[in-house]
Amino acid sequence: MPPPLDQESPNISISIERESNKRKLEDKQARAAAARVARQSSISSKSSRASTEGESSQSAVKRRKSSHHSGTPDQKENMSRTAGVLAQPEVIDLTSRPSNFQPHTGAKRLVIKNLRTDSRVDIGQYYEKIWGELGTALDLVFQRKDPVIPLEVLCRGVEATCRHGSAETLYKEIKDRSLYYLTKELLPAVMNEAGSTNVEALRIVYKYWTIWVDQLTLIRSIFSYLDRSYLLSAKQYDQLEDMGTKQFRDVTFGLKGKSVASELSARVILGVYELIDYDRNGERELFDHVLLKDSISMLHILGTYTTHFEGRFQMLSRKYFESFAQDRCNSTLKAYVSACENLLNQESLRCDTYNLDSSTKTNLLDSIYLTLVQQRSDALLDESGVSKLLGSNDIDSLRALYNLLKLSKIHTQLKKPWETYIKATGSNIVIDKEKGEEMVVRLLELKRSLDVIVRDAFHKDDAFTYTLREAFGNFINDRKNTSAWSSGDRKVGEMIAKHIDALLRGGLKAVPRSLLSDSMDRDEAEKRGQSSTGDEDAELDRQLDQSLELFRFIHGKDAFEAFYKKDLARRILMSRSASQDAERNMLAKLKAECGNAFTRNLEQMFKDQELARDEMVTYKQHLSNTSTTTMDLQVSILSAAAWPSYPDVTVNLPDEVARHIDKYDRHYKHKHTGRRLTWKHALAHSVVKAKFNKGTKELLVSAFQAIVLVLFNNLPQCGSLSYEHIQQTTGLVDVELQRTLQSLACGKLRILTKHPKGRDVNPTDTFTINLNFTDPKYRIKINQIQLKETKEENEQTHERVVQDRQYETQAAIVRIMKSRKTMTHANLVAEVINQTKGRGAVELPEIKKNIEKLIEKDYLEREGGSYVYLA
Repeated sequence: MPPPLDQESPNISISIERESNKRKLEDKQARAAAARVARQSSISSKSSRASTEGESSQSAVKRRKSSHHSGTPDQKENMSRTAGVLAQPEVIDLTSRPSNFQPHTGAKRLVIKNLRTDSRVDIGQYYEKIWGELGTALDLVFQRKDPVIPLEVLCRGVEATCRHGSAETLYKEIKDRSLYYLTKELLPAVMNEAGSTNVEALRIVYKYWTIWVDQLTLIRSIFSYLDRSYLLSAKQYDQLEDMGTKQFRDVTFGLKGKSVASELSARVILGVYELIDYDRNGERELFDHVLLKDSISMLHILGTYTTHFEGRFQMLSRKYFESFAQDRCNSTLKAYVSACENLLNQESLRCDTYNLDSSTKTNLLDSIYLTLVQQRSDALLDESGVSKLLGSNDIDSLRALYNLLKLSKIHTQLKKPWETYIKATGSNIVIDKEKGEEMVVRLLELKRSLDVIVRDAFHKDDAFTYTLREAFGNFINDRKNTSAWSSGDRKVGEMIAKHIDALLRGGLKAVPRSLLSDSMDRDEAEKRGQSSTGDEDAELDRQLDQSLELFRFIHGKDAFEAFYKKDLARRILMSRSASQDAERNMLAKLKAECGNAFTRNLEQMFKDQELARDEMVTYKQHLSNTSTTTMDLQVSILSAAAWPSYPDVTVNLPDEVARHIDKYDRHYKHKHTGRRLTWKHALAHSVVKAKFNKGTKELLVSAFQAIVLVLFNNLPQCGSLSYEHIQQTTGLVDVELQRTLQSLACGKLRILTKHPKGRDVNPTDTFTINLNFTDPKYRIKINQIQLKETKEENEQTHERVVQDRQYETQAAIVRIMKSRKTMTHANLVAEVINQTKGRGAVELPEIKKNIEKLIEKDYLEREGGSYVYLA
């Protein structure tokens, strides 16, 4: 490449000679021609104006002259041309300047003066100067100074050197001088300033690393042409940045086997670990987060992160995790799980914040799971510890425990303590006689809390949901638990029926707050397209579904059916249902759950009510045509087969009431020939208007209460009635009369006053009207006694259930033997248990007794060790 012109190159002058005089003459002639044409155009226009007047007279003369004119043809042609020019003058634009551009003219002669073929300066001296300038620039860079010569001049020198064929030599020179600087100057400076601590050594190494990076950046700027042209295509050489990085790594981390560098690298790695250790132990005054992040980046750039740091860091971290677990081995499960969760979050956050490699993060978390979870799984799965978390409903700790076990792939082992807790807690609820009335509510609260745990802590894991259902079915039907009650396995079914009765009578008022839906339940219901549980009807429907969940677990469904049927009859007859829609909705649920046979009688009860209303409409129309009455009589006709059986209670009705009843009885028998009515006065209720000192009230009372109150109408103001007089007049037995008087004189609403005062009614007591009775409501309900089940009624219901089980057991035996013809005793008993467990568990002695009864009735006979069916 020729040297630049400003570097004392030979003086070369070039002279070009043009014919300027000829150009000037041509320009002068062109301007003169243009002026002449302009003057001719002006004269022609003047003569044409002057000759206009005599044009007509002269035209003839001219024609004569032209006809007699003689001349040559050339002369005629010249004359015609002249006349044409004069007639159409040329227009010249004098406003535009003439251009000197002549496209078809150029230099006729090229003359080069003072041409020298030899350079004034030697090329070798020029390149020696460039090498000297580049060397000086490198020295200044290594001294942390800016080069004196402009970078543009240095870059041109590098380009000239490379084009001259010295690129490789230049690269080796840079490499050697850089290595010398790092070895002889930078490394001793680092060792002198490293200090006594590893963190200080790390800080100094990073300080000189930043210095070297700045120096290397300036070197790359100076030698950019070498870096981007020659080194980019030379595979055997590294680019300047890679070369500088490797040299710094070799010098400081001792890849060449240097003992000093190896010691320094060990201190640097330990310094990084000590910073992480400060962060783990919470020593904020010693922790430098900026230095840690910059140091990790330096290790990544130098390529020593994997070779020097990661393995050592993993080993030291495992020791830390083992110490961490050992220090907390005696803590509670909640504290241990919380500590593990915090450790995982901190380690994960640290890896992300300070740019640790993803493989490092994965290995760290795997070490935590191995050391803190898998190796200590016995402590994490301890039944007592898990039970405490479940009992306290600690969702956060349970979620953390589940996540720890799941990431270690041992979360399925949590099902065993989960099942153990459910069985133990549920069994304690079932056998608790003191809180027997609260059994179902407590079971529902338990299930609700467990469902929330599965939803929020166990991420809706189906395995735990299945285990939950299995555990509930186990402890509810466990004979060890049900044997605590005299009614056995029928108790749970009875209490579920009573809980549903309370829901259908009281609505959401009967639901504890602990069982109400939360915001997540409402969101899920809306996502499924269902009504939000924020709606009262939807929430009541959900509570009924929860009760049916318990109903599915029990084996004694016959007891549930009996008590539900009895409670439904009371609600219908006394109009105490909170919602008719809820009643029919519950009936539909039972039908879907148990089939048509289960709900056939229940559906008939609703139909009887509709028929009874139609009958009353007909009867009132009949009364309006025949007589008038002041009493509003409502009669419900019940089918004996569909409704529960009620005992007949003898009572003396008031004359007016008895007269109306007889009238309805005659009307009904006249309309329906062959039917017989049995009046159940114990189920009747009345509305009685009573006058007190502070106003008139309407009392909603039972039929027995109304009969007793009517007796006080004929007494003077302060008159009283004795217990014996009331009994003789009403004809009620002691049990019914005592219940009735106690509800009127000893309850919260005391219409009567008992003498002497007390909670129990005795045959020697006397009663008077409480004229000072007051209540803010106008209509007052006092017939709550009708809704309460007596002990005798409860026992009778259980006895009917037992009898029905005997008949169902015998029917099952006959069905089985009819299909099998011959069976051994063991196989027959197993088959009977399997077919009857859905209605209620039957004891083995009861099955044997029923087999003997069927043998006596000639349904079966014994042949050896087997039973044979007799057609």
